[in-house]
Amino acid sequence: MTPDTDTFSGGFPEPVFAAQAVFRTLMDGMARPGTVGDITGDAVPPAPLSPAAGAIALTLCDHDTAVWLTPALAASALPTWLAFHTGATITAERQDARFAFVEKGGVLPDLCLFAQGTQDYPDRSTTLVVEIEAFEGGSPFTLTGPGIRTQETIAPVGLPDMFAQFWAQNRQNFPRGVDLILVAGSRVLCLPRTTVLHIKEA
Repeated sequence: MTPDTDTFSGGFPEPVFAAQAVFRTLMDGMARPGTVGDITGDAVPPAPLSPAAGAIALTLCDHDTAVWLTPALAASALPTWLAFHTGATITAERQDARFAFVEKGGVLPDLCLFAQGTQDYPDRSTTLVVEIEAFEGGSPFTLTGPGIRTQETIAPVGLPDMFAQFWAQNRQNFPRGVDLILVAGSRVLCLPRTTVLHIKEA
């Protein structure tokens, strides 16, 4: 596949319906943290971004959004693909990013390095889309908070060992803080900043 083909192909075949379906899945996930949804939409972004993460990018990004990418994603055809399909611009400054993308196996930076929003405008923060290996098989966490009736348990594979600390720091200045969208294959799980994460005792 040539770079031009990488850039101009791979968008939604039916943009309106696909974006609506992905957006609905994400909103359901944000409303019910810890539950797993499925992303469809037939997006084919340049490697190493996955189709599901590409579908999220096509749904959320537009010409008003600045996007931060990991070095591997920034060095791929993804910046021109995003520009062509969404109009989004790439920023090297994490604090300026409305959305950030981390491919599977990429290094997740400390969450406090991204835009946290303000007390008056907490929505002016970064939403991170982070690809991981799986939602089962790793160290278990218990989730509580708004949208969770009692508790949810997840055991993600592919998050850094310091993730629990990152998340605790992210909640310290609530309502400021970032939100996370975790992607594993075609599956997606949302962690809004309202969610409290506990390391589950063995």
